[in-house]
Formats: sequence, structure tokens, C-alpha cells
Amino acid sequence: MAEKADKKKHSKIRITIKSFDHHVIDKAARVIIETAERSGAIIAGPIPLPTKIKKFTVNKSTFVHKNSREQFEMRIHKRLIDINESTSATIDGLSNLALPAGVDIEIKMLTV
Repeated sequence: MAEKADKKKHSKIRITIKSFDHHVIDKAARVIIETAERSGAIIAGPIPLPTKIKKFTVNKSTFVHKNSREQFEMRIHKRLIDINESTSATIDGLSNLALPAGVDIEIKMLTV
């Protein structure tokens, strides 16, 4: 019975947050951290991951003027939050979060 309790203590949650706006992603990370701290979990992060930049080059005109082009870029910001020694209250709190629009969250449960 003690082994089951130890397994629950050592469960780890890894949260990856993605967004196009770095202000929004920082607000979402702050909300997640505050929720996890209220439940008594140990937190590592938010760790900023490298920003992925996608660049697109488009012709301004449809057929002629080959040298006239526009360039656009899309920046995808990422943050990583590890929650160590999570409890059931932590999982309940994370499932009922109200986060800002434009934030993509990926939650993984890891067993250590």
C-alpha cells in the first residue's frame, strides 16, 4: 500500500504552452503557476524554449514583376512548466483553468 502512495507522489506533470504573443503566454504561465502553488505542488519553470520563426515570401503581383516581393513571419513562443509531486487537487485545479484566448496547452503525465 505504501508503494502506491509513493507512485502518486512521484508523478510529474509537464505542461507545454504555445502562443503567437509573448505577453499572453506569460499571463497564462502565471495563472498555471498560481493554481499549482495553491494546491501545494512543487513547480519548476516557466522555462522559455526557443522561439520558432516561420518566414513566408510572397510575390506582390500575380504574374509580372518577379522582383517585387513581400516577406511575412510568424513567431511561435513556447514555455515549459514542470510540476513535481502533484496531488489530485493540482490536477482538478489545472483542468478548470480559464486561460486567455490564443494559447495552446499540452499537458503530459509522466511517471518517474
